Amino acid sequence: MGTALVADGDGPSREHLRSLLERIGCVVHEATTGEEALKAARAERPSVVVLNVDLAGLSGYEVCREMREEFGESLPIIFVSATRIQSADEIAGLLVGADDYVVKPVSADRFLARVRRHLARSPAPAPATTLTPREREVLALLADGRRVRDIAGDLCISVKTASAHIEHILQKLGVHTQAQAVALALRDGPTQPRQVS
Repeated sequence: MGTALVADGDGPSREHLRSLLERIGCVVHEATTGEEALKAARAERPSVVVLNVDLAGLSGYEVCREMREEFGESLPIIFVSATRIQSADEIAGLLVGADDYVVKPVSADRFLARVRRHLARSPAPAPATTLTPREREVLALLADGRRVRDIAGDLCISVKTASAHIEHILQKLGVHTQAQAVALALRDGPTQPRQVS
């Protein structure tokens, strides 16, 4: 079923959510703070994120916003909360970008049905092997923090050509920003160009 990231500062709740997700075959990574959640997602893009609204450090709302900016709309994000349980709280969560909002204590069957539905509707990112060797070189330089002008100089190509390569990379990976492309590169490790025989 893919990987799930559970971000919740409440240990027993986090363990319960983990056990439910493992029941449907998810590999689960855990975080206790907003910062840990972002770091974990950047290290390996999850298939689904279960995010407590009330996190230490960055709030769940802030984490959701940042994940949306980096990973786009294809990443399912489900808020959970035991304290923010009014309809206004749910509306706020959906407006900041969550796909779903679940009040604790969660009903196991309903929660898993929702997770399965979101996973089924979430398209898998295009594999980076569809990139040409030159595009993989450009993506590797992007992942190293290089700017378009630097990439053009490093590869002895024009800035226009470097920009065109970046546009093609974004299209092939199904993402909208360079940050999202880099996040996929760091997750999959596809940045080394293959040798052409």
